[in-house]
Amino acid sequence: MQLILLERVEGLGNVGDEVTVRPGYGRNYLLPQGKAAVADAGNRKIFERRRALLEQKQQEVLNSAKAEAEKLEGQSLEVIRATSDGKHLYGSVGAHELSELLGENGFSVERRNILLDEPIKMVGEHSFRVRLHPDVTAELSIKVTSEQH
Repeated sequence: MQLILLERVEGLGNVGDEVTVRPGYGRNYLLPQGKAAVADAGNRKIFERRRALLEQKQQEVLNSAKAEAEKLEGQSLEVIRATSDGKHLYGSVGAHELSELLGENGFSVERRNILLDEPIKMVGEHSFRVRLHPDVTAELSIKVTSEQH
């Protein structure tokens, strides 16, 4: 399926790129989300008229994501969890908890945008990344401490 991208799609291309994708991906994700249009003569003409507007919109989204990343990078999160021996957590701290912690600090970050190599299972300083845009990620840290009995 030939499509014209209307916005940047990670792993696929930038605004205006003509890409070939599997029919299901195009029909079920890219087209309904407004990320692409079918690459036919009519849509090519429409896209060329709207190209500058779409590129400007993408640049604004990128600038907004960069500003949000600067705010996020200054954040230090802290969480207290029960431990078995003072250093191993009974459970773990995963993307869901990190998303909630960021929400409590005034940042709206979806769980799927938190890039955590593996769940946090030990007390100490840990780092993780938040993807705000396909081109922008912010590096944050969380301090996990043990409950005092």
